[in-house]
Amino acid sequence: MASTPSSLNRAFAKALREARKSRGMTQEDFAVVSGRTYVSALERGLKSPTFEKPSELAEAIGIHPLTLLTLAYLHSRRGETVDALWTRVEREIKALARPPN
Repeated sequence: MASTPSSLNRAFAKALREARKSRGMTQEDFAVVSGRTYVSALERGLKSPTFEKPSELAEAIGIHPLTLLTLAYLHSRRGETVDALWTRVEREIKALARPPN
């Protein structure tokens, strides 16, 4: 039985496909960082990228890795705005960066 892609895999797939197409790139354009078959599997949500892969893919597209991941999380959380997401992330980073009392 084939496994179904998780919602986050599907959201990453959609974000990667949108970012790639918005730059007029083909899957073959990623040959330097990944094979076309692997990129195709990512874009169909069939594979989960390793930690390094979003960074490599984003660099090939010419965007920051957080842009690609932000798009993925926005797709996975319908109705959340980029402003709301970044406000939350900024608040959490500031809280984590505070020195302990």
